[in-house]
Amino acid sequence: MRLIIFGVLAMLISMSDANATKYSGRYCEGKGDAAFLRLIDQSFGFFHANPDTQNISMLYYPEWDCLIEGFPTWMAWWVQNSYGPTYCSLPFLQEPYLTFLQHSQDMWFKHQGDGKTKREHDLIGPDGCLCDCAFPTGAHMVQGDCNWPIHDWGFEFTAAGAVMQAELLLIQRDKAAIKKYLPNLERACNFIETRRDANGLFLVGPAANLLAPSYGGIRQPDGSFGRGYLAGLSVNYIAACDRMIELFKLVGDKEKTKLYEQRRKITRDSLPLLTTSEGYFVKSMEVNGTKHGVFGNEKYGYFEVAPNVDAICFRVVDEAQANKIYAKVASIPQLRPHDFLITNYPSLDDTYEAWDSTNLNGLWEYGRWVNGGVWSTMEARAIIAYYRLGKYEDVWRSNLQSMKFVRDYQMDAPLTNFGGDIWFKDRLTNLCYDALGVPAATIRGLFEYVYKADGLTLYPHLPPFISEYVQKEPIRFGEKRIFIAVKNNGPEVETVKANGKIITQTEKDRIVLPFALLPKRAQVEITMTGEWPRDAVKKLNYKSAEGIVGIKPANKLKPSESFTKPLLSVLNSMMGLIKEESNVDYELAFLKETINALQAYDERVARDVAGEYRQFSPEKRAAILNMYKNAAVNMYNGLDSLMKRYASSNDPQKRKLSTLYSKLQE
Repeated sequence: MRLIIFGVLAMLISMSDANATKYSGRYCEGKGDAAFLRLIDQSFGFFHANPDTQNISMLYYPEWDCLIEGFPTWMAWWVQNSYGPTYCSLPFLQEPYLTFLQHSQDMWFKHQGDGKTKREHDLIGPDGCLCDCAFPTGAHMVQGDCNWPIHDWGFEFTAAGAVMQAELLLIQRDKAAIKKYLPNLERACNFIETRRDANGLFLVGPAANLLAPSYGGIRQPDGSFGRGYLAGLSVNYIAACDRMIELFKLVGDKEKTKLYEQRRKITRDSLPLLTTSEGYFVKSMEVNGTKHGVFGNEKYGYFEVAPNVDAICFRVVDEAQANKIYAKVASIPQLRPHDFLITNYPSLDDTYEAWDSTNLNGLWEYGRWVNGGVWSTMEARAIIAYYRLGKYEDVWRSNLQSMKFVRDYQMDAPLTNFGGDIWFKDRLTNLCYDALGVPAATIRGLFEYVYKADGLTLYPHLPPFISEYVQKEPIRFGEKRIFIAVKNNGPEVETVKANGKIITQTEKDRIVLPFALLPKRAQVEITMTGEWPRDAVKKLNYKSAEGIVGIKPANKLKPSESFTKPLLSVLNSMMGLIKEESNVDYELAFLKETINALQAYDERVARDVAGEYRQFSPEKRAAILNMYKNAAVNMYNGLDSLMKRYASSNDPQKRKLSTLYSKLQE
């Protein structure tokens, strides 16, 4: 099967014809719009080693045994950059990448502020404060770019980091892990509470926001920049409290559950202070009530995207307000010059760089960075918002723009020129973890997956032009794995079965799967019914001749004479020896993905020689192959290091695995 690039469809097929179209892929299958089904299928492919696209295996760094932001350009782990892809991929992210991700986030908690330890620039973070980014030996406790000496602590970083870690714990339901990380999460939330004002909002200074340092704080009479109320912090803190409440329910702590319910209520009740008459959120508000980010005002008259899409994505706002926010976004076409949402329109006039100059350049040039640039991490959360409101064409448009960079092996972030260009233009290839946010959100947005202490809530958002959908890749919920199949005959839930047994539902817009009622391997069958809203039935507009990049079925290639042959021999033998062992799921998963990475390199070489891929210059082709080779080597080296560490383990089974592995290499 050759690499398929979708062109412009000559005509839009009717609903009846669309429903008769079948698609069968590696990760999903169904009936309906084959292009959209293919998009979902291929979105899963970015989270496994494969020969056709850049993928998560290329971001594993064995020296740290974790994922990094970008290799070799971004050698650390950032909160703001990882927020979108991590949140969106957690329900379906498989081992060993889940453990790699936890190791990455562990660096944040290892260097969490304690009020006494110096980090980079001799900064001592307050107790509970998370960082801009971390690496094994240190962390940047404030936004490290631009005029960092005036920057406040990372308050919205801390809220977002708490959301990601709490979400991971809720999905895993590992009581030991919850006990380990809950103190860190409590310290993070208590740190945020230190800035709670009497009105329920939080007073924070420059660069305390997530896409820092676009928030400049409030200009003071003496020319300095003081504190104001930041909308994004309140929105994301509510999302953190939502998850903290469920964690405390899970461990049976009623007192802490009540405390976080109170904190959430105070924060939610104060949100109207940061809301415009049209229902969308401003960026910030001064103590005197002056709002920054009221679109159309002569001063501070821009629209700020992040707090608004986050409020929809994390269900901080109800359906009515979510639609008001979207209506405002849709009314400003300048927010999407290249189909991705930029951070703001028009240019910011209240950063500390903009106060005394309208001629911004360098990092502050409008459309380049945090002032009108594009961040895949934010786009991911926007896609969840689109799904929630049934804006499927927006999901499609975002993916088509993403695929322009995928095809060129330039999955870079952030994007310059309002989302039209990459950051590192001098590099033949780029890959940032951020860019995985778009495919991750394309998957999670289908059902949202809201994890609770006692169950999992699915909000079905399958487009009307898909009549049947089967998801072959499981969703994780504790030790249970959920495989979803849907007959999509309308917007309302009719019946839900798990392994043939009916699970009673009380709501029409959602599916509640009680944890106690789910078998360990749950085949969940959902039947939808009802009448679609008139404006929901329209087809996608296949306006672009540049289509979706294919993930091909694996070929059964003979092992090449390359460096992979002896490595594959060892790993395949190891797989055969330990597959019958118990409690080795992680090791088997690591083995499998390492084998996949080695085979992906071999397949990429073979297909490249056969001319199956887009023809690049010899230099670029070599750079692409080098990405696959590095991924294979790194995955192997990581597994090799793990097996060698097991030799000194106190666990007899781990020592046994190490011995088996060692003998295979003799």
